[in-house]
Amino acid sequence: MGRKTRQNDLTSPELLAQINTSNARLIDDYLVYLKSIQRSENTINSYRNDLEIAMVWILQNADNKNFVDLTKRNIISFQNDLLYKHENSPARVKRIKSVLSSLSTYIENILDDEYPDFRNIVSKIESPAGAAVRSKTILTDTQCQNLLDSLCGKKQYQKACLAALAMYSGRRKSELVRFKVHYFDDSNIVFGSLYRTPEKVKTKGRANGKYITCYTLASKFKPYFDLWMGQRKDLGIDSEWLFPLKSDPSKHMKAATLNSWAETFSNILGVDVYLHCFRHHFTTALAEQGLPDDVIKTVVDV
Repeated sequence: MGRKTRQNDLTSPELLAQINTSNARLIDDYLVYLKSIQRSENTINSYRNDLEIAMVWILQNADNKNFVDLTKRNIISFQNDLLYKHENSPARVKRIKSVLSSLSTYIENILDDEYPDFRNIVSKIESPAGAAVRSKTILTDTQCQNLLDSLCGKKQYQKACLAALAMYSGRRKSELVRFKVHYFDDSNIVFGSLYRTPEKVKTKGRANGKYITCYTLASKFKPYFDLWMGQRKDLGIDSEWLFPLKSDPSKHMKAATLNSWAETFSNILGVDVYLHCFRHHFTTALAEQGLPDDVIKTVVDV
């Protein structure tokens, strides 16, 4: 019973091989441009996915014409199909349209020598009304402990360690997978009870990224860290990363993997679980440790 987001199944390698070569090149050129202005790898991959969805739709519904030749009627039809044929949320449709508008601005401003008469028409089309925001999940202490107990009972110590890190650091998915084993050495304990990362951890942002110092409540997290480290040793896993990529331990796990783990957590608890819902639990746990308000503010506001 996880936190569901409608996934598109509009593309496939076979369909992508059939899209207009000019449109395929346009995608590649635009993504090179994004890389040159230091957009993050995650952003670029997300843009590629959205653009491929659009180009396959053009292949199947607009005679595989060049993107630069689309009409407002085409854009409206694409938006309508995403909403009603493929059951995308209004927010998802707005995001795909935003990517197409960004591509259009790139063509208008950068490729004006090739397409001097091109104008961004995507921005002219009104987007669908927004849907209600999904309700937030706030887990109780009992629910969090039940989750950890269940995972440990099944000897799923890596998942238990990840869940405990989310609970007691309050960090996002993209940050959780970037934690390293040596961060959890006693020499890194500050305020008498918190691990502080000895180096800053990359968070969301452009390619060079934003880097932040992260804190983890030591006494609550350490038991699950120890269980996972013991299991790693038995499995012969040697990596600086706390959650290494299975196929290449020299790299950290992909943040997208945690989406399926959240599904596991949801099934165990019978409620909608997503990694960021543990942030509220972290703030409460800090207060229960008797830490001063100014310390809590410093730790939570990073």
